[in-house]
Order: sequence, then structure tokens, then C-alpha cells
Amino acid sequence: MSERITTSELVFERRLEAPVERVWQFIVDPDLRARWFMAGPDDLRPGGTLGLTMDHDRLSDTPVPTPEPYRAYVGHAWSERILAFEPPHRIAFTWENGAAGEVEIRLSADGAGTRLVLTHTGLRGPDDAVNFGGGWQSHLAVLEKRVAGQGVADFWTLHAAAEQAIRAALETPPGTAP
Repeated sequence: MSERITTSELVFERRLEAPVERVWQFIVDPDLRARWFMAGPDDLRPGGTLGLTMDHDRLSDTPVPTPEPYRAYVGHAWSERILAFEPPHRIAFTWENGAAGEVEIRLSADGAGTRLVLTHTGLRGPDDAVNFGGGWQSHLAVLEKRVAGQGVADFWTLHAAAEQAIRAALETPPGTAP
């Protein structure tokens, strides 16, 4: 697992315990994607759309209340434009219609598992880095567990820890250990 955290770009690398084709299904199948991230109606092709609905209550296996700062977003639905779609290895899409950059997810075989690299470029500064970095880090932690057939007790605890880790990474000078 490696990460690169800056105020303009986030890169998260994970090794998942499943073949590429299985991990790809968790990215493109709305029912599976809703269990680790967000899902909605899709038109999966370059120029198509990736549907997203904030329903993070589905991410924890037990009832966990959504923290106050995020309650207003529950049920919010939108779509992002797909920039690249290369099954089962790559998808890239806008975020906030490109105002908050672009996201690319790449998958490659790594033995019997999969190497996933998620890159979010075009961040607008430290607030985006913490917001999106905390989100991506916690969602990827859930994906790792779901792909491995494990449960997720409390998404919001993962999310709070991830935001804290991103803040710490941004405060650590380059080339030093956090």
C-alpha cells in the first residue's frame, strides 16, 4: 500500500485479494459499487456517465448514524462524465463536472490478486485534499474488505481516521516520515 498526498493530487495504491475481473465488477456493477462507494444509473462508455448517490448508510454492516457534517448530502444523486473506459483495467471520470478534477482507477494483475491505483488530479487545494483524500482512503478500505468477503462494522470511524491521516500527511514535510 502506498500513497502520495499533495494539495493538488492524490494517489492511492492498494493490493486487493481478488483477480482483476472481480475487482472490476466492484467498480462497474452499481449494486457492488454501492457497497463500498456510491452508485447510480450508469452509461459505461467514454463520454457516458457514472451515476453516484450518497447512501453511506449502506457502507457499514450495522446501523451507524451519519455524522452531522454529512447528513445534508444523504440521498444526493448526480453523475460524472466518463473520460476513459477500458474494461477491465481502467476507468477515468470527472469530479464535480471537472471543477474538482479527474479520477482515474487502474487495475493490473498482481499474482492471484489485483493492484489498484486510484489517482485524483486537479484538486483545488488543502481542503479538497483532506475531503477527497479522507473519502478515497476510507472507501478503498471498505473495498478491500468487501472484495475479500469481510464485513465493515463502521464506515464513519474509518472515514474519521482517514481524514486525520490525510491532514497529518499534508503537514509532514516531503522526504520525512509522518
